[in-house]
Amino acid sequence: MRHRSLVVLSATVAAGALTLTACGSRGSDGKSGADSSSGSTVVTIGVDAPISGDLSALGLGIRNSVDLAVRQANEQKVVPGVTFKIKALDDQAQPSSGQQNATQLVGDKTVLGVVGPLNSGVAQSMQKVFDNAHLVEISPANTSPDLTQGDKWASGEKVRKFKSYFRTATTDAIQGPFGAQYAYNDAKKTKVFLVDDKQTYGAGLVAAFKDEFTKLGGKVVGQDHVNTKQKDFSSVVTKIKSSGADIVYYGGQYPESGPLSGQLKKAGAKIPVMGGDGIYDPKYIELATNLADGDLATSVGAPVESLDSAKKFVADYKAQGYSEPYAAYGGYSYDSAWAIVEAVKAVVDANGGKLPADARAKVVDAMSTISFDGVTGKVSFDEFGDATNKQLTVYVVKDNAWTVAKTGTFTG
Repeated sequence: MRHRSLVVLSATVAAGALTLTACGSRGSDGKSGADSSSGSTVVTIGVDAPISGDLSALGLGIRNSVDLAVRQANEQKVVPGVTFKIKALDDQAQPSSGQQNATQLVGDKTVLGVVGPLNSGVAQSMQKVFDNAHLVEISPANTSPDLTQGDKWASGEKVRKFKSYFRTATTDAIQGPFGAQYAYNDAKKTKVFLVDDKQTYGAGLVAAFKDEFTKLGGKVVGQDHVNTKQKDFSSVVTKIKSSGADIVYYGGQYPESGPLSGQLKKAGAKIPVMGGDGIYDPKYIELATNLADGDLATSVGAPVESLDSAKKFVADYKAQGYSEPYAAYGGYSYDSAWAIVEAVKAVVDANGGKLPADARAKVVDAMSTISFDGVTGKVSFDEFGDATNKQLTVYVVKDNAWTVAKTGTFTG
């Protein structure tokens, strides 16, 4: 569950076409992600994710799912004359690392698309780098509305700043209110204590939840902030206990929210913690020391295991023998990679079966019109680069496992 070695090949230009070789990463079974055939044009799909560190459970699922898409695109010869490879880089959930990775991927002229990152804050550090290079980026996990619609989206002023950025996950403009509606209408909670990790994703998600919860008639009885990598939550636990809250809403990831939930329960407060897709992982329950029963999380889309469209993906992932699960974003990662494959195919088909010299820019243009039936359902993008699939699911912890409570979409 750490880095896989990269095999770096050389790039050559053949007369009349751009012939590429690329950097490929090794899958969990130790085999190369794809074998290039003689005379084939080799195109790299980059991956940026936390493949080590606290969030590696999610990052490794992203990487492996892209690897599976690459393998299958090659087996099916989706783009005649083109062999795909992946180049996976570890951002450790740090914006500075993400920016460095973006620069590295841009510098590799064989890269025609990138899947990732996991974190919205990391994405902010990468968008301009990719956009300046006309290199398409598709995140399977970013949910901050700012990334596609600008920082004034909440007031109705929506501006797309980066033409090259897309995502297959829906946004917190929908996820936050969807969670609020469930908390107030379904779970019958009326008094919330808000906590966030001061990061782009966490703070934005809490703001979206708060706005809808109060519109419905709910009351915010307290609010606090924590730091990433924080371990002791005794201060915030004391505030929550004295606030009269009947639910805690947390904006952030599972490395902090899990221990917070466990410490809250150990302190005698039987108050459920609710959060977004950042807490939806088995690791959350483990970090809560198995005291998370009753806690809630929203996550993008419907459960992959429940979708007829995902049955083959689930079976193929298992058959491939990856050491790590596909986790929350596996299906969306596969679909992100496949969207890049489809865009490359469209560009090649439009250019007489060859990649043009300006292939990167052409792939960005093609992505806006991509539409196909993917693992997670219909995959296409709106005018902002956001996913047109707006489904979400609420999960609840029962007997130390996440179970489905409700699947639907926000109705405002």
